Amino acid sequence: MSVRFDGQVAIVTGAGNGLGKSHALALAARGAKVVVNDLGGARDGSGASSEAAQEVVREIEANGGEAIAHGANVAKYDEVQDMVQQAMDKWGRVDILINNAGILRDKTFAKMELADFQLVMDVHVMGSVNCTKAVWEIMRAQNYGRIVMTTSSSGMYGNFGQSNYGAAKMAVLGFMNTLVLEGAKYDIRVNALSPTAGTRMTEDLMPPEILEMLTPEAVTAGALTLCHKDAPNRFILCAGAGGYASTRLFETAGTFIPADEQSPEAVIENWDKICDQGAQAELASGAGQTEKFLTMAMAHTETA
Repeated sequence: MSVRFDGQVAIVTGAGNGLGKSHALALAARGAKVVVNDLGGARDGSGASSEAAQEVVREIEANGGEAIAHGANVAKYDEVQDMVQQAMDKWGRVDILINNAGILRDKTFAKMELADFQLVMDVHVMGSVNCTKAVWEIMRAQNYGRIVMTTSSSGMYGNFGQSNYGAAKMAVLGFMNTLVLEGAKYDIRVNALSPTAGTRMTEDLMPPEILEMLTPEAVTAGALTLCHKDAPNRFILCAGAGGYASTRLFETAGTFIPADEQSPEAVIENWDKICDQGAQAELASGAGQTEKFLTMAMAHTETA
C-alpha cells in the first residue's frame, strides 16, 4: 500500500525545526499542501522568528510542493484562528493537524517556578486544544479529519526534572480519548505519537553517537501512519531509532467488597485480587468502568 496525501491540506505546528520540519517535508513529498507553523522561538519558548518556517516552505517549493508559513503562537487562540483561516482561504479545507509544537523548561519540582509549569502547559496542552478547536468544525463539516497529538514517555512513565512537561504530555492523551468519541461519526480520527528523536529539544541530553541513531525521519514514518486515510483511531504509537511500539491503558477486572465490609483494611486484604492482571481489559470510555462496578454490585445484590 502506498501512503499518499494528494489533494489534502495539513497543518504541522512547530515545523521550523526537528520533528515538525521532518513531518512537514514528508507530507509535502507525498502530495499534501502544508501549513508550516513555527513561532521561531528558542527551546524554552523565548523569542520569535519566521525564518525557520520560511526556509522549510522554500525547501518544499523547491521540491515541487505547495506550502505556506505561519508564525502563530499556538498558545494564543486568535493567532491560531488566523493561521487556519489562511489555510482555508488558500486551499478551502484542512484534512490533517499534527500538534507538534512544544517547549522545555526542565527543573526539579522543588526548584521550578509555577510560571514555568504554566507556560509548558499552555504551549503543549492549550496549544493542542487551540489548534484542534480551530479545525474541529471544519473537519466535522467535511466529514473527514486526522489529528495527531504528540505525547511522550515522560508523561506516560515519568522523567526526573520534567513534572511540567510530563503533566502536559499525559494531558493530551486525556484530550485525545474524548475527541475520539466525539469525532467518530464524522470520520475524525485522533491518535498520539510518542517520539524519541535527536532534535534541539534533546541535543544536550544525549551523547552524539546516540543522537545519530535517533533520526527525526524514523519518527515521521510513524506520524504519517497516524494521519493517512486508513489511520487507526485512539492509538498511541511510540517511535524512535527504528523501533515502533504501542502503549495501551488497561484496567484489571478487580473485585467486589460488600457495603458492610468496605474499609481500607478490606481493600488491603483484597490487594492481590485488585492487581490480578489475568482478566484485564482496555475500556472504550470512562463509562465502562462505572458499568463494570455496577455490574459487580448488582450481581452481589442478586446473590445476597
